[in-house]
Amino acid sequence: MLGVLRRKVASASGLGKSMYAVRPAVSTSRISSAATEEILLLPRQCGHDRHFSHLVLPGCSENLRPERGAVGNLHSSLSQQICIRPFCSNSGDLVDAVVPYMGESISDGTLAKLLKNPGDKVEVDEPIAQIETDKVTIDVTSPEAGVIQKFVAKEGDTVEPGFKVAIISKSGEGVESVDHVAPSEKPSEKEALKPTSSIQEKKEEEMKPKVETAPVKEKSKGTSPPPKRSATEPQLPPKERERRVPMTRLRKRVATRLKDSQNTFALLTTFNEVDMTNLMKLRSEYKDTFVEKHGVKLGLMSGFVKAAVSALQNQPIVNAVIDGDDIIYRDYVDISIAVGTPKGLVVPVLRDVDRMNFAEIEKTINELAKKATNGTISIDEMAGGSFTISNGGVYGSLLSTPIINPPQSAILGMHSIVNRPMVVGGDIVSRPMMYIALTYDHRLIDGREAVYFLRRIKDVVEDPRRLLLDV
Repeated sequence: MLGVLRRKVASASGLGKSMYAVRPAVSTSRISSAATEEILLLPRQCGHDRHFSHLVLPGCSENLRPERGAVGNLHSSLSQQICIRPFCSNSGDLVDAVVPYMGESISDGTLAKLLKNPGDKVEVDEPIAQIETDKVTIDVTSPEAGVIQKFVAKEGDTVEPGFKVAIISKSGEGVESVDHVAPSEKPSEKEALKPTSSIQEKKEEEMKPKVETAPVKEKSKGTSPPPKRSATEPQLPPKERERRVPMTRLRKRVATRLKDSQNTFALLTTFNEVDMTNLMKLRSEYKDTFVEKHGVKLGLMSGFVKAAVSALQNQPIVNAVIDGDDIIYRDYVDISIAVGTPKGLVVPVLRDVDRMNFAEIEKTINELAKKATNGTISIDEMAGGSFTISNGGVYGSLLSTPIINPPQSAILGMHSIVNRPMVVGGDIVSRPMMYIALTYDHRLIDGREAVYFLRRIKDVVEDPRRLLLDV
């Protein structure tokens, strides 16, 4: 049957004209033997209709494309355009290497480096590119073994999870076309020499009038000498001796967070000094036995971590944080350890450090430090943290005022150990001393709690037996 739509339109003279639109009668949709789906939409307008059609095939996407035509011209309105867009080509021979999931807090990254070239053979899960994010560097791996046909993205592009980076050919077909392009570049290079030679000729022509006009300029200089620079006027170095390098995403992120910390927190730093004699003596006496039993060296950092845990438990306000109009008290102790890497500063976190012993702390610190240096540390290993320890003493820093790592409320700064004359029992003796600093958010932590906190760290480090007796 044929469905007929008749609509009468009254003209200005009162005469009516009938206009007809004839279409095959369908329900809401019709699936033909060619797996086509046709949808007929008749808007409530006079003189026009809209006809949409699309082809749905297995392995292809659905694509709707509208076609407009006058109702009076039935043949033009019945003409259809069908667009097919396949998900993959060459019967699944080509696969895409895409940006992997980078974590909940990371939405995009920068394609820092391409590790392979078009035409290179790759294995399954072999890295072909590196994505630099605000926190870590993530590898883009090949999903299948094959040959890289081409790179879709280039270095410096901003990419998101799921973004296509390269196309991999499992059979290696289609890659030869990339190699054939290289010889064709040779004639273009010869052609490129022509404009360069013409540019040189223009330069030579420009040099000739300069030689002729040189005496004229010398006469003018003689009449009006150039102004002399004053002695106080600074002489800036030429621009040729400067280099402009774009900041990495990690460096920009660190800069933003540290500046936000200064703008948000009421930063205040208090200092104290620690006699390292007893802790260093304990380390020297048991370092060999410690290595034999636990397989890791006994360092000074584990002693300060245990001291920080004791201080945080005595002053829980230092382990808290401001959230709007509320104060969040954390009933756990996750301590971040600041680690300097060639790419920037990262802060891996020791989880539930209050439940760890000295050996577990040393092992975890060594593992996280190696990952941070190699760039293989994950987002989860740096997320969170309720307190931070920064050891500038490994670089020779004598004294500093560290900046809080948001959203924490305090940070402990360790420094280098220096032998200084100290008064002990009325006598002046040489002792290995270290300055320690605590920077805290004065909006939340008062000076009394901050001083007590730092004093507790001093007492535990100077006499580690306090940890055994809990005094």
